[in-house]
Amino acid sequence: MSATSYDTIVVGVGGMGSAAVYQLAKRGVDVLGVERYDIPHSRGSSHGDTRIFRLTQPEHPEYVPLAQRAHELWRTLETESGTDLLTKTGSVHAGPQGGRMVEDAVRSCEVHDIDYELLTGEALNERFPGYNLPEEHHAVYQPDGGFLACERAITTHVKQALKHGATVRAREAVENIDIDESSVTVNTTRGTYTADNLVLAAGAWAGSHLDFLADLLTPQRRVLGWFHPTEPAHYRPENFPVFSIDVPEGSCYGFPVFERPGFKIGVTPKSPEAIDPDEWNEEPTLDDEQRLRRFPERYFPGAVGETMRLASCIVTYSHDGHFYLDTHPEYPHVSVAAGFTGHGYKFCSVVGEVLADFATKGDTENPISVHQFDGRL
Repeated sequence: MSATSYDTIVVGVGGMGSAAVYQLAKRGVDVLGVERYDIPHSRGSSHGDTRIFRLTQPEHPEYVPLAQRAHELWRTLETESGTDLLTKTGSVHAGPQGGRMVEDAVRSCEVHDIDYELLTGEALNERFPGYNLPEEHHAVYQPDGGFLACERAITTHVKQALKHGATVRAREAVENIDIDESSVTVNTTRGTYTADNLVLAAGAWAGSHLDFLADLLTPQRRVLGWFHPTEPAHYRPENFPVFSIDVPEGSCYGFPVFERPGFKIGVTPKSPEAIDPDEWNEEPTLDDEQRLRRFPERYFPGAVGETMRLASCIVTYSHDGHFYLDTHPEYPHVSVAAGFTGHGYKFCSVVGEVLADFATKGDTENPISVHQFDGRL
């Protein structure tokens, strides 16, 4: 089969890849997006109805300008498409007084002069009755946080990209990528394509496409739960901020009820196990449900009625917790977005912009030093 040529090929059309295809097409680039599953799909980390958006960034203060730019781009996409994507609820980071969660959240706000309130657990519970945190805990409340409708955002990025002339092909797995000094060739289950530039946004499969990433990425299984609130008014978006909390039982995060019935919660395991993204237990179990329920039973007691839904996803960890966003160490016409470590979705819009910058300009003005490969390989 003869090769079809494009300016840029994007491998993976999930949260990050869909934004890259959109940004490239909007700039007039002849771009192909290739996705091994559906658009959107449920076998990666860009599904589950909602994903947290927050300006508070305890992971590193440098994340804050990226989040601010992402916010601008999400709102721009909403305006261009006429689609609601980002719902503002405020965000909460909470944990023991003096703990890393709270201290790092405060630091990220203060370094970038972001409005926030530092509350006791008691004060937070009084303001938002859906919460039942320990009174002596502290919480950082930031009013601009909220959540993104994640599948809707992927669909919107792709629809807008198609309007700008992009080609997107789903249900087409990449079998091999050949890179030379000035171009790339991508072989898939359906054809062969060449391009001047490659963008790799393949999630848990990134390491199978570029060898140097294989030891830098660890895919892990996560399960999310939706439980019908026994006190529904406390868990509406206008009454309940999204949250990330550290408590003695571990760490969890969650959302108010939105469209689908149920308060949504996810848990970060204390001892997560690596998985093969092609062979893993996607179906949630009764044990998964019981582990999830322990957190709302103690800290969100008005939210643990009947189970509405369970869903699994893949979280791909980087070796140091900071995601990778850079050009290939040897081939500057190849760019990579990978290892988002469970806190990446909010950045999809700006990651797409950065990847488009790499493909069209070779560099970006967005602050990404903590995410580059230098000193990390």
